[in-house]
Amino acid sequence: MSSPRVLYVTDLAYVANGRVYRDEDLMLSARLGAHLDLALCSPLAAESLMAGFDVVVVRNSGPVIHYRETYDSFRAAAIASGIPVFTELSGRADMIGKQYLVDLSRAGAAVIPTVDRAADLGLLPPMGLFVVKPKLGSDSIGMRTVGATDLASLDLDGSMLVQPTIDFVHEVSFVFVDHEFHYALHAPDPLRRWELQPFAPSEDDLAFARYFIEWNTIDHGVQRVDACRLRDGTLLLMELEDLNPYLSLDVVDASTVARFVDAMERSIIALASAGQGRAVS
Repeated sequence: MSSPRVLYVTDLAYVANGRVYRDEDLMLSARLGAHLDLALCSPLAAESLMAGFDVVVVRNSGPVIHYRETYDSFRAAAIASGIPVFTELSGRADMIGKQYLVDLSRAGAAVIPTVDRAADLGLLPPMGLFVVKPKLGSDSIGMRTVGATDLASLDLDGSMLVQPTIDFVHEVSFVFVDHEFHYALHAPDPLRRWELQPFAPSEDDLAFARYFIEWNTIDHGVQRVDACRLRDGTLLLMELEDLNPYLSLDVVDASTVARFVDAMERSIIALASAGQGRAVS
């Protein structure tokens, strides 16, 4: 097929602590636009514009919690029309909420212990402090810390998660395009989580990250596996961001950026080709 028409969804006005969404998307969309027919739009306009494109790329579109109804409508319309979306909407991690943390915790996977019901609070390790956050939250919106004595008074109706506070060395992130690992980052200071540096992961680190990439049901898209490293060196999953993960491309070297952009371009073209039988207005 000819160069696919790409609708690149981004919120250039969104301001996030420690990250400049706008700069990352301006750079990435310019690099992709050198070989693809690409147009930018805000998340609020994606549904009304997407029929004229071969694929929709959802990037730094800001926390969905700020426009929940609009996003849900876009998602339903994209699925109904068959228009390909990058990252694919088949994901079962953050793009549909954080229920997966409860499910993976129950299954014994290497995640921070997580429950969503009062009856299951006893499954959490005894700690002095616990984190409570909404299943549909992001960017720490709605998150609060409570003491152990306050757990019994929580109104757990299934919309909130409870996790113990974890004593960890640092946070780490692994970035994948499709099922291919590209780079890893860590925040040496836990109190400055967005001051990231590249690091070379061990084979055990990569096996940990790949477990969750394989668990998720996505063939085409960008995913970021976020974890915390415990004092004994092991990792626990914090979240699997499969909707619009910030990529921190400004802290990796030029060759890594080039390889990442090339892989993303190939994946977008493959996804568009797979959906080329869809009628485009």
